[in-house]
Amino acid sequence: MRRLFKNIKGLVGCYESPPAWLEGRSMSEFPILENAWLAIEAGRIADFGSMDDFPGIIDWSGLEIEDCEGRYVLPAWCDSHTHLVYAADRGGEFLERLQGKSYQEIAEAGGGILNSARTLRAMSENQLLEDAALRLEHAMDQGTGAMEIKSGYGLTIDGELKMLRVIQALKARSPIPIKATLLACHAIPEGDWDAKSWTAEVIAHLLPQAVSEGLADYVDAFCETGYFGVEELHSLLEAAQTHGVRAKVHVNQFNAIGGVAASVQWNALSVDHLEELNDEDLRALQDGMEGALGPVFPVALPGCSHFLSIPYTPVRKLMDANLPVVIGSDHNPGSAPSGNMTLAVQLGMVKMGMLPLEAIAAATINGAAAMELNQEVGVIAPGWRANLLVTKPMTGLEQMGYRFGDNPVEKVFINGVLR
Repeated sequence: MRRLFKNIKGLVGCYESPPAWLEGRSMSEFPILENAWLAIEAGRIADFGSMDDFPGIIDWSGLEIEDCEGRYVLPAWCDSHTHLVYAADRGGEFLERLQGKSYQEIAEAGGGILNSARTLRAMSENQLLEDAALRLEHAMDQGTGAMEIKSGYGLTIDGELKMLRVIQALKARSPIPIKATLLACHAIPEGDWDAKSWTAEVIAHLLPQAVSEGLADYVDAFCETGYFGVEELHSLLEAAQTHGVRAKVHVNQFNAIGGVAASVQWNALSVDHLEELNDEDLRALQDGMEGALGPVFPVALPGCSHFLSIPYTPVRKLMDANLPVVIGSDHNPGSAPSGNMTLAVQLGMVKMGMLPLEAIAAATINGAAAMELNQEVGVIAPGWRANLLVTKPMTGLEQMGYRFGDNPVEKVFINGVLR
């Protein structure tokens, strides 16, 4: 299939030869080509340019035309942090929070992650897959063109492997690229486990099996008070490195306990949440920019901050330190029950003070880099996948955040095909 987008008000994130990511102070320079055209063929970007230099159409056969007068065309969102596979929502816990309980109090009473784990273990693998597939379709309809999905609600060897197999099946049937993360150290399982013994079990049995079966692209842990400490994180990331697996780590959601520095030490790909951030964490991330494997990407999850009424990641401080900030959805049943990346970008503008191009870059080019997918998605460049968003008519990109309750996305294309 061939498709031509013409009269584009602004073609966002377009490069002939794109960078791998954008560091903080350059995120506002994510390029826009005004009054543009874009050609796609066989699901890939073929070419683009200014309408002033449009070469015309020689071959009309099989060509579909999209007139984008007054509209912006953007790369589809690259969501680098989700928990898309789960058994049931936790609306009852939401009601408890409205009645005055905190997220931590609910978790200490056996709710939260442990609640999700009990429900998941009782559900068949096939039903988990079908439910997750529906959520994936909905996320794509909302503009997501690449995604990372974590395990973490199994909390047994079999339960975690079941989740990873579901993610593997989603990869096989999905038109967008998906990365799988083993998050067995998400919460301490019920029974006689503690953080140290469960981490040792994961290292000895689960991690080697997941890697040998090709089920895990990354490993993760919830490094937080009451969950897994820095000692356990060091052990897990050292083991992961011996298996050739990088990490994407939950850190600093409620407390800063040293997880950022540990993640940088073991060349993690990203550190996610960062609602709490101190000077030591910032220095560690700056040091990580010099790593041989590239930066440790700081990932903000504003949907979680919004839903739990906790602080937002101080992204301006991260960008002022010239760090390549990422925005993800954190789609999960407890603390961020939405996979709407457009909303996450809007929150980036409204609640975290990001300029429109900064928020868009965080959710596209940098999101792709935080999944090691920056050779196929996240920008508009010749040869890259034609995973695109077309906005509704807008006077400027600031309208995306200004009309924060509205959906600015009019059309979504995945591999050049209209959703």
